[in-house]
Amino acid sequence: MQERSIAIDGPAGAGKSTLARALARELGYLYVDTGAIYRTVALRAREAGADPSVPEQVAPLLEDLDLRMDYGGDGVQRMYLSGRDVTEAIRENEISALASQVAALPAVREFLLEFQRKQAREHDVVMDGRDIGTVVLPQAGVKIFLTAAPEARARRRTAELLQRGQDADFDEILREIRQRDEQDENRPVAPLRQAEDAALLDTTNLDLKGSLEALLTLVRERLSL
Repeated sequence: MQERSIAIDGPAGAGKSTLARALARELGYLYVDTGAIYRTVALRAREAGADPSVPEQVAPLLEDLDLRMDYGGDGVQRMYLSGRDVTEAIRENEISALASQVAALPAVREFLLEFQRKQAREHDVVMDGRDIGTVVLPQAGVKIFLTAAPEARARRRTAELLQRGQDADFDEILREIRQRDEQDENRPVAPLRQAEDAALLDTTNLDLKGSLEALLTLVRERLSL
């Protein structure tokens, strides 16, 4: 039931995926990374040579899109595109930028809406994204808007990419984060915003442990766990 589901929204680089995954593990819930789903569509668009910001080029790709989400024995969400495991490929910095453009297209959001809601009907979920509490799961039992200063988010993203062995420039990533915030907050369909009944959690001055403790406190209070 959606009433037991937990919706976590917030801007790029706020730590949603890391914290939502840890929260789900603590509570025994299923973690659904909706950003990974949009990234997979963005990867499909790039591989097809389509402009991710042009509806007429992306919409036809949805007709035969073979998209699958699965969980291994370790409980980690893995994304498959046409039977190919793309879990790592979709984490490239270029795909992150393309995902924001793809997510702004009404056809893509409509296509993926039921895909996401189905998970909440079948499981107790922690779901993170940009419009989970406002659009995807408006009846979620707990809604959290997770944020942090752009500079803090850029530092975290830079460290994450370097840890994966990818090139990362702080100034470039900061610029991309600010640009993505602008796109997400001003897109005409399902813009990024805090739901009226969502609790605000700013992690700018919190480390991972402190952020998770604050998140757990909010959730347990609201679900009476």
